[in-house]
Amino acid sequence: MVVRVRHLWNKTTREVQFYLTSLDCDACKLGQAIRLHWSVENGLHWTLDVTFNEDACRVRTGHAPQNLSLLHRIAINALNLEQSLKRSNRQKSNRAAMDNNYMLTILAACLSHNHNDASKACCQ
Repeated sequence: MVVRVRHLWNKTTREVQFYLTSLDCDACKLGQAIRLHWSVENGLHWTLDVTFNEDACRVRTGHAPQNLSLLHRIAINALNLEQSLKRSNRQKSNRAAMDNNYMLTILAACLSHNHNDASKACCQ
């Protein structure tokens, strides 16, 4: 069981979460694993929101939200693999939208990253 207490402005919230695991470890190591998981998760959501303004997305019905989210994650991985332009992923995405040659550079970086299995290169 993890109890989270947040102090934001003049308001304090308390949240209790339960975790199940088969790991044989102490509370300190389990706490580190939980914090690591949430730091990765929060970082990914922040990146998706900054790059694709995902929080403002109005896609809400059927399979479209999951499909769009998957495409955004693939695009983030492809943008991260392209290293010739030292810019943010948002800037790279905007440039790729306007410059077909740069879009091909991103795709080439994605495909050449792992030539044995191209599908894994962008879908890590």
